[in-house]
Formats: sequence, structure tokens, C-alpha cells
Amino acid sequence: MGNNRIGIRKSLKCMLIPHLYIASVKDKGRGVFTRKKIAAETIIETAPVVVMSAEERKLLDQTRLHDYIFEWKKNDCCMALGYIPVYNHSYTSNCEYFMDYDDNTMFIKSVRDIKAGEELTINYNGDWNEGKKVWFDAK
Repeated sequence: MGNNRIGIRKSLKCMLIPHLYIASVKDKGRGVFTRKKIAAETIIETAPVVVMSAEERKLLDQTRLHDYIFEWKKNDCCMALGYIPVYNHSYTSNCEYFMDYDDNTMFIKSVRDIKAGEELTINYNGDWNEGKKVWFDAK
């Protein structure tokens, strides 16, 4: 059993860059920021997810967690751990998220250079520059 736990830990490779921080954002709640410059194409964060069924999603949709879950394969959804649920939406985001269905993880990758002090954003539609309206009034 001990060897299996080591294998699981290695496969998750949960990583969080230490210069990320969470701060308040006017009209948005909280957001993720960086204290240091981040180069384009950098994997910023990798985190495990908790996958939930379509039935569980119906319950989540009745709670505040609805705004923090992601579509998973088929009708399932997931809750990402780490800072991933706190990244705010932008139609022209500076980061993009990816899902690894085999490892049950998500990761965030920068799509351009990001300045120190800048908020890190993702597009909730999936593609970093997708203009499709989201379920709330995005500012």
C-alpha cells in the first residue's frame, strides 16, 4: 500500500507557483495575482479535481458552488482544488485551463507574458479568447 500512495502522489504532481496570491477584485470578489512576471506558455498551476456525477451536479447547482465547478466529460462536473476555482473570467484572458481526464487533474497555462502584480484570468468558456456570453454579467 505504501508504494501505491507514492505512485499516486507522483502522478498528481500538484504544483502551485509560490509567487501567486489571492486578493480582492472590485466587482468580482477574489482573484489570483502574481508577484513576479510569468512568461508565455508557462504552466502556472496543476491541481487535482474532485469529479462529481450529473446527479450530484443538480445539487451543486442549487448552491454557491455552482460558480466554482467546471464541466467534466459527459454530464459530469468537477471541483478543482488549489487556486483554480478563484481565477476570474475574462473574454480575453491571459491564461487557459486544460483538463487531464486520465489523471483527474487540471492545469493553468499562460497564453502571453504576464506582468508582476497582474491578475491571472481564464475564459470560463474554455478557449482563452472565446467571446460567447457566460451565465453572469462579466465586467
